[in-house]
Amino acid sequence: MFLLIMRHGEAGWHSIDHERSLTDAGRLASGAVARQIAASPWRPGHIWYSPLVRARQTAAIVSEALNCPAEEKLFLRPDDDPGLCLDHLVHEAPDKLMLVSHMPLVGSLATLLVDSHRRGIPFMTSQAVVVDMPIAGPGCADLKAQFLP
Repeated sequence: MFLLIMRHGEAGWHSIDHERSLTDAGRLASGAVARQIAASPWRPGHIWYSPLVRARQTAAIVSEALNCPAEEKLFLRPDDDPGLCLDHLVHEAPDKLMLVSHMPLVGSLATLLVDSHRRGIPFMTSQAVVVDMPIAGPGCADLKAQFLP
């Protein structure tokens, strides 16, 4: 299985965090990364995204560029446990999947899969990484590629 992990595009400010929308720069950067992924050997077949507005908007941009379905998942919010996400990857994930979520979840999930810890690596907005997992589990993945805006 390979998994793309993407942080949402740049978002503006709103008094209610889950209602923050992408900025024009965030839309452009997300589209640029989506085009890079489309031209790569790492095209996902499905996208799972966080229920927050900025992740949903990013997933819509990527879904259109890659012509693949996108589905909201409640366990992909910023402060959710990466272990819970891993459980869903083990039991539900298709072979070629992309996640669109937030910091700190994207950073802690990436390090859990690659290095077996949850300290987390930083992700820029719209950044995506590819991890290849022969089996889904802590420390079982290899970092294969990254896409930057």
